[in-house]
Amino acid sequence: MSMEKAYKLLAIQEGISNNEAKALIDSGLVSAKGQKITIARGLINSNTKFSILKLEKPKIIFEDDDIIAINKPEFITSESVAKSFNFPLLNRLDKETSGIVLLYKNEEFREKAIREFKNLNVKKTYYAIVNGLFYEEMKISSPILTIKNKNGAYSKISNDGKSALSYVYPISISGKKSLIKVDIKTGRTHQIRVHLASINYPIVGDEKYGKNKNKRMFLHSYELEIFDYKFKAEIPKSFYEFGFSGV
Repeated sequence: MSMEKAYKLLAIQEGISNNEAKALIDSGLVSAKGQKITIARGLINSNTKFSILKLEKPKIIFEDDDIIAINKPEFITSESVAKSFNFPLLNRLDKETSGIVLLYKNEEFREKAIREFKNLNVKKTYYAIVNGLFYEEMKISSPILTIKNKNGAYSKISNDGKSALSYVYPISISGKKSLIKVDIKTGRTHQIRVHLASINYPIVGDEKYGKNKNKRMFLHSYELEIFDYKFKAEIPKSFYEFGFSGV
């Protein structure tokens, strides 16, 4: 069996440079046989056929003189969204998470909005697909400790952590996976991912906390309410590929 580095095979298949191929793999956009390719220099069968996920563009949900609400696709950083629209971020989502990102247009509005976040007056609703059969509503209040280093942030359940509150609701079941809704009252780093993994319902595609691979992490910021605003971000089509309905 002939073996070759993944990025070199991808470059040949797509007719692109080696650097472009590496960048695609490093961004998590390349898969083979349903599994994401994560190591660009990893050796792989020379006959491997790759699939490349084509990214959607961020879409404006709402805009006025104070705020812009964006539906961010997965695999795009919140910072790159802010750069694209030339306004600073009011909130952030993980690169792997899709959904609502807010940009602000003036400092006065930012200061008022930050107070709303700090006072827990912002309602945030997410949808997620998890491994396992989730049947009953659940409240998760385990405190979360976040450790930041040069490799990024990592959070875990710890009595030394900050208070965190998530309400989880079952929506539907397909095979051995469940579609759930999560309302969070706090906004700790990776809160939903950590809370769900702690009760043995890791999010599909969450490699950091769920130890499972997929073409994406199935977590989406669906609804956000702040002041008199109520924003909704359309559920990505990828959520329906498991056979779920009722979103």
